[in-house]
Amino acid sequence: MTPPATRAPAAPAAARQEPAARTPDRRALPLTLLALTVLLLASVTAGLAIGSVRVPPGEVWGIVAHALGVDRSPPDWSRARETIVLDVRAPRVLLGAVTGAGLAVVGTALQALVRNPLAEPYLLGVSSGASLGAVAVLVFGVGVFGPLSLPAAAFAGALGALLLVYATARTGGRITSVRLVLSGVAVAAVLTALLDLLLLTTDRGNETRAVLAWTLGGLGGVDWGMLWLPGLALLLGIGVLLVQARNLNLLLAGEEAATTMGLDVARFRARMFVLVSLVTGVLVAAAGPIGFVGLMMPHIVRLFVGGDHRRVLPAAALGGAVFLVWADIAARTVAAPMEIPVGVLTALCGGPFFLWLMRRDARRGSEGGPA
Repeated sequence: MTPPATRAPAAPAAARQEPAARTPDRRALPLTLLALTVLLLASVTAGLAIGSVRVPPGEVWGIVAHALGVDRSPPDWSRARETIVLDVRAPRVLLGAVTGAGLAVVGTALQALVRNPLAEPYLLGVSSGASLGAVAVLVFGVGVFGPLSLPAAAFAGALGALLLVYATARTGGRITSVRLVLSGVAVAAVLTALLDLLLLTTDRGNETRAVLAWTLGGLGGVDWGMLWLPGLALLLGIGVLLVQARNLNLLLAGEEAATTMGLDVARFRARMFVLVSLVTGVLVAAAGPIGFVGLMMPHIVRLFVGGDHRRVLPAAALGGAVFLVWADIAARTVAAPMEIPVGVLTALCGGPFFLWLMRRDARRGSEGGPA
């Protein structure tokens, strides 16, 4: 008698829920990085060309080539346009690219470190902590470290906020998405209240209004001398995280599995918390708290390059740079001559994305439960 046919065992819930976790085509990363690099060059060109005074793209690169000494022919553009491109727009566009890349990389790392797809510096209160530290330096005039006092205070505030959120959300050795987000919202609310109190009680007039506008996130008023520290922080962050990409991958498999593979999870997480707080603090000190870049970019690039952090980190950096450059272009052109804080526009994009992620994770959780 023919034995009855046996059914293959059902795939685990995690495998059913994460089709994007399959190993991507090897060509996906080079093609994605090439496309993002071309898009970033086009975005930088647009950022230098678009504004109250429109400069043709060919003229933009002519001005840049002449400034770099590549083109030594006599310029056929006005001195005013050269000043606009090189001294007004170029530092702003570069700060936008560096900040977008840095926030995307930090968001990628945080999502692995706390094993939560909703992790992001702004949502976890890290940006609020950095803002409070920076504003405290501005209000009280503390200058212990000279020009590095502002980023140093922002770093201390970011690290303190991150540790507080992590300690609050972790109960019984586990962190759930809801608990993490609620802890981040609560800590951010307290830190924001303290920041507002500082601004209300200080007697600085126009300076207080400028600081209040800075807390909404913006890239205006930057000059070349302000770029070296954010650029250095970005290079440090990307370099260290790429070296530690394998360990970030191990964490996604769970703490027990990572420990079995020889990773000291507690020590590794502590080092990475210091790193992401340092990068976040420096970026917030330069551009103010800009949210949701670190939430959106990792999820978007994983659709193209998979979940391996050796692939995700460089792609997220380029994607974040492109996104924030265009967000800044929109911020200074949509309501011209008035400028919208770029943090407002990123929140308008990131808020719906965050709600979509929440609904997606809730739907996957219900599908993975018992039938």
